[in-house]
Amino acid sequence: MKSNVRSIRKQRRYSEEFKRRLVSDFEKGKFSVPQLEKLHGVPHATIYRWIYKFSIFNESGFRVIEMKDSSNKKMKELEARVKELERTVGRKQIMIDYLEKMMEIAKDELDIDIKKNFGTPQSNGSGKTNKK
Repeated sequence: MKSNVRSIRKQRRYSEEFKRRLVSDFEKGKFSVPQLEKLHGVPHATIYRWIYKFSIFNESGFRVIEMKDSSNKKMKELEARVKELERTVGRKQIMIDYLEKMMEIAKDELDIDIKKNFGTPQSNGSGKTNKK
């Protein structure tokens, strides 16, 4: 026999400050509703209810519509930025490796320890200049 057993969900209470912070994050475009749902474990219907209740746009007669394309576009832009920064770091690391190899060659062939050679005489340049 199958019994009609329903699981009872524990009702959670959230502070008004928490609700307003989530709505503010949504309005500023920091997070989409699905992202807030995953991040905080709050059902999306509850978040939409808070948006309807606490949103500054609701007071002005605006209708809040989340554009999924815009959140996807923002995510793609951020991923592109991360890839660009990773390429930059890679180029800098190659330059560091190159310069370290050059210092190693200078030490081996010319007996000059560039890293620790503090006794190098200063260049006189073009000579002293007289101040008037």
